[in-house]
Amino acid sequence: MEVVVRDLTKSFGTLEGNVNALNGLGFHVARGEFYTLLGPSGCGKSTTLRCIAGLERADGGEIRIGERQVAGPDVWIAPNERPIGMVFQSYAIWPHMTVYRNVEFPLRQSRNRVRKSEREARVMEALTLVQMEELAHRPAPFLSGGQQQRVALARALVSRPDVLLLDEPLSNLDAKLREELRFEIKELTRRLGITSIYVTHDQVEALAMSDRIAVMHGGRILQEGTPKDIYLRPRTSFVAQFVGQVNFFHGTVAPGREHGMGVIGTPQGRLRCMLPDGMAPGAAALVAVRPESLFASTSRGDGAGDGNMIEGEVEKAVFLGDMVDCQVRVGAECVRARTSEVDDIAAGRRVYLRFTPESCVVLPAGAEAAAAE
Repeated sequence: MEVVVRDLTKSFGTLEGNVNALNGLGFHVARGEFYTLLGPSGCGKSTTLRCIAGLERADGGEIRIGERQVAGPDVWIAPNERPIGMVFQSYAIWPHMTVYRNVEFPLRQSRNRVRKSEREARVMEALTLVQMEELAHRPAPFLSGGQQQRVALARALVSRPDVLLLDEPLSNLDAKLREELRFEIKELTRRLGITSIYVTHDQVEALAMSDRIAVMHGGRILQEGTPKDIYLRPRTSFVAQFVGQVNFFHGTVAPGREHGMGVIGTPQGRLRCMLPDGMAPGAAALVAVRPESLFASTSRGDGAGDGNMIEGEVEKAVFLGDMVDCQVRVGAECVRARTSEVDDIAAGRRVYLRFTPESCVVLPAGAEAAAAE
């Protein structure tokens, strides 16, 4: 079932005055899509999810789930009447109940009476989906963090909701378990064909799980797109910096352009890049390059050819097994690079960093301010 959010606004009163949590937020989630709201703490992503769930009442705007308006001017549908299931960051597992009773709880409280025999079948079906059927009668206090997360997910699914809302459900787990469960959740929602809205500040989670990502900042969406689009083609410096590591080179567009290819003059040298439409000679520009796009070598070779090459000195080098993560001093800038040249790269060495024009993302100066307006 699709979810449509239009022009959502929400503010909270504080001792210092009102704080605008949402500023005209709008997006559309297609039926069966896994959609992620990604952003730093305080950007409004959890508030958005709580408004969709009915746990917060927006000051303005409209929310539709399927054909039904659940929030809007003079419209308010209670949370228990919305076709949703929700997994909270804290899991909210009842400690005095068994696994079975925790999962059964929404069915016992439902306005639409569910017979006992059907409740049993649906609870076991939900527990089987999350591989917890053998622990159905275990007391909740005797569960690990990962098991509690699975119980919370089963409880959200037992009512067979049309939309699943997940508010940073993996943030309390260790790194290895987070990696395992992110793929389990993605596969489960895909198999069920359920529309899912996921909230996280973890960029790796968002990239690994999502069909589409909305990067939020200041109660607004700065950019929306597929994980590949968000990572490789950021539209603002905030998005480029928040989603993964990035190097920025400040410069000015030089005269001349051929087939979209131009030159940006920077303190680190002249960089050949694909220029966006409308960027005129003399315009201030910001060139973003991911560390993995930089090839580091201790040999100058024959130059960069049609690509780009800058020279610097290694300040730090960290061995990561199949690569070296290094920080290279290039003039006044420190440039991050990841290279497979694991034997030659060490602190104090002169290195040459090569990267292609296609790996450069050119952003007009002021793109960040324009996106935030």
